[in-house]
Amino acid sequence: MSQYARQVIQEERPIRYFAQDESRFGLKTLIGRLITACGIKPIGQWLWLFKAFWLYGAVEPATGESFFLQFSHVDTACYQAFLEEFSKAYPDSLNILQVDNGRFHSSKDLVVPENVILLFQPAYCPELNPIERLWEYLKADLKWASFKTLEQLQAKVDQLLAQLTPEVIASITGYSFILNALSALNPI
Repeated sequence: MSQYARQVIQEERPIRYFAQDESRFGLKTLIGRLITACGIKPIGQWLWLFKAFWLYGAVEPATGESFFLQFSHVDTACYQAFLEEFSKAYPDSLNILQVDNGRFHSSKDLVVPENVILLFQPAYCPELNPIERLWEYLKADLKWASFKTLEQLQAKVDQLLAQLTPEVIASITGYSFILNALSALNPI
């Protein structure tokens, strides 16, 4: 980390922290709680299709800025494409990406762009990654919804992403301990 600190001091690039993860969105109906009369089970249309796509996302809890890309699956090649596009979207800063311990995050074939640092969270601790709460927020609107095609689901997810404002993202992902640490990192 010290080599990166020296690089930042020499170049005077701002340091930005993003939480990054991938989430599966599929045609299989997500069930959830519904208000019904006592003893009555909820009734809804169910689909058991296992067609899906993956949404790769990175959010900045301090500002609510976000970056999302859709892929058909999860592997090193898709993650490499995500990192390259992310790096191009934020070229003027040193970007720290908090990631889980997925194999494709640490693959020997993965080439991390020069303005990105991968920060690995402890194993089996998804609750430490703020973007997990954003996935829950997005999927709450998809409970009991059924889509006939994957394209319809993708359109709905795109609509939900378009409705997200930086303020909403910051309120969902802005853990106080992260924001306190970030205020010390980039003093104003």
